[in-house]
Amino acid sequence: MKNTPYTGGCLCGLIKYEVDQIEPRMGHCHCSMCRKFHGAAFATLGEAKAENFKWLQGQDSLASYKADNGTVRQFCKQCGSSMTFAPADDDGKLIEFAMGTLEGGAELTPDAHIYVDSKACWFEIQDDLPQHKKGR
Repeated sequence: MKNTPYTGGCLCGLIKYEVDQIEPRMGHCHCSMCRKFHGAAFATLGEAKAENFKWLQGQDSLASYKADNGTVRQFCKQCGSSMTFAPADDDGKLIEFAMGTLEGGAELTPDAHIYVDSKACWFEIQDDLPQHKKGR
């Protein structure tokens, strides 16, 4: 993986972040909540250790949605861009963020499809990545 920091942000530019290192686990999540939150067949989420992720600007423009299952999704109050996801049992050691918010072409490859039991009926997975019915 590249050594220089990755940068990303929301659609309107209010929120910007930097990631020094992205962890190898990156998945396409097909759960119904990710589909609705991202407005797509799935959400691609990457992980960074908390010490390797920092908000550069606009953290006060983040809003949070806590679902009934305890998961928390953060998004931009202005443009609605999906920014982060935290599981119900989050210990704060990892930040899961929407890979679509990265600037430029990161040389990264997803390693799995998760929650394929609830994938969109109109989407067919056509790659050879491992598929997990639920989480990993």
